[in-house]
This record gives sequence, structure tokens and C-alpha cells, in this order.
Amino acid sequence: MQYESLDSFLQTGKSALAKGPLALVFVEDDVETDSTIRHHLNLGFKSLIVFMPQEFALDPELEDRVHRVFLSCVPRTVVFETINRILQAAPSLWMYYCFNAEYLFFPFCETRTIGEMLAFHTEERRHSMLSHVVDLYAEDLNEFPNGVAPEHAMMDRTGYFAQARLDSIKHPKERQLDMSGGLRWRFEEHVPAQSRRIDRIALFKSKQGLSLRPDHTFNDEEYNTYSCPWHHNLTAAVCSFRAAKALKTNAGSTFDIPTFRWRNSIPFEWSSNQLLELGLIETGQWF
Repeated sequence: MQYESLDSFLQTGKSALAKGPLALVFVEDDVETDSTIRHHLNLGFKSLIVFMPQEFALDPELEDRVHRVFLSCVPRTVVFETINRILQAAPSLWMYYCFNAEYLFFPFCETRTIGEMLAFHTEERRHSMLSHVVDLYAEDLNEFPNGVAPEHAMMDRTGYFAQARLDSIKHPKERQLDMSGGLRWRFEEHVPAQSRRIDRIALFKSKQGLSLRPDHTFNDEEYNTYSCPWHHNLTAAVCSFRAAKALKTNAGSTFDIPTFRWRNSIPFEWSSNQLLELGLIETGQWF
């Protein structure tokens, strides 16, 4: 299905918002759109809504499997405004959002669906799930100058760290952390301070009055927590070429970065088990 605008989708595409979990994919450029869509379709989302400019190509095989909304995803504020309109139009549904060239992984995702995982998470009285954005990058920038190479992807095995998230009077917020690491940390001189965090509440249950802010946090502070007070909960990862792509397509940084590889680079195996072993996702009480 295709929709000429977000307004058109909200008026005539309500069937896509009838049952969750929903995946909202925002296409910023014409890079790895098809692979992003296929990956998330395979996870078992009930509806996948793709926001992308009309001039961008989409594999005809995917056209009938997604709801395509014509939308320019720049400036970035458009993305947050769109998410907030969707969550108000469809309360009490689990939702997920990402950008093109980003891929969701959660514990046991190769054998269990996103619906099964979120059903357990809901039973634990959780309405959001912390996700770490794990930067992926091309092994060889001479061969892949835009930094994107799914079949030759690398990631950092170390270099991830957390800092207490402070409130307006400099007190640590309960069960909230600012996460750093990956390319945004190693090349921080080229990354605006507001874009260096790698924590994202990528999965959340919509409700009236809920709002996503431009820093990827919600106006309900409990949604921004990594776990409930009594034990650890599930976490997920969004494995992303977005930082690599930005660093290599930005004229201010591309010539300063001949390679993304360093001593702690390892091949990305496209498996949840690798992320579990590295501590980048957690099973919580789900086995």
C-alpha cells in the first residue's frame, strides 16, 4: 500500500495500526533500504510502515508487504513529529522505530518472534525496552567508501561505557544511564555532542500523552529506564551503519578517516548470540 502523505495514511491506513507490534522505518537516503525492510519483516512485526521519499526505489517484491508513506525524513525533527503522531493515533500498541541501514536484534531473535519477546516483557510490567545502538562499519573503506557493507561488516568488541544520567539539579536519575561507545566515541571530534549517546528506547508501548523527544527519550521518565526496580529486564540492540555512513559522507570528516578498523574491531556475525556474549543485549529473566 502507498500513501501520499502522513495525513493520508492516518486517514485511510488505519488497518496498519490495528494490531502490534508495529515497525516504523525512516529512510533518510537510498542505502540498504530493502535489506532493512527484509530484516524486520523476518522478525515478525504485524505491520511495517516505511516512511521514504517518493523518488527512492523499493523492491517490487516488498511493495505489497509494507505500508509505504511518502515522506522526506529531513530535517530530523520530522521523524520525531511523525512518531508522536503515530503513537497518539494508535494507543496501547507496541512500536519500534529505526532508520535505513539499521537492524534490530534481541535475545534468541533467530528462533523467537518480536511478538513473543514483547509478550514476556509486558508480563513483567514493562512498557519500554532499552536498546543499544551498535555501530557497524565496512571492513575496507577503499572498497566501500560510504562505510556500508553488510557482507563485510565490522563492529567494536570493547569500548562501551555508561555514565549516570543527571537531572536538572545534577542528581542521578533512577535506573537511567547515558551510554557511549562505537564510532561516535572513537571519532567524537566529528560528532555533535547531542548525537554521541548510543542508548535508544527503540521499543515502546504507545499511550495517550506519551511523547518522544528529539534526544530519543520520552516525557514519561519510567519509559527511559533500563529495568524495573526488582530485577534486570530484557534489552535489545539496533545494529547500525548510520554513524559510519554519516562520517564517510560528511565532507568535514571523510578525509580524516582512512579506516574505521582498530585493534578491537571484529567481524559482525549477524547473530544475537554474539551480542549476548559481548554483553550488548541481555536476556533478563527470559530463557
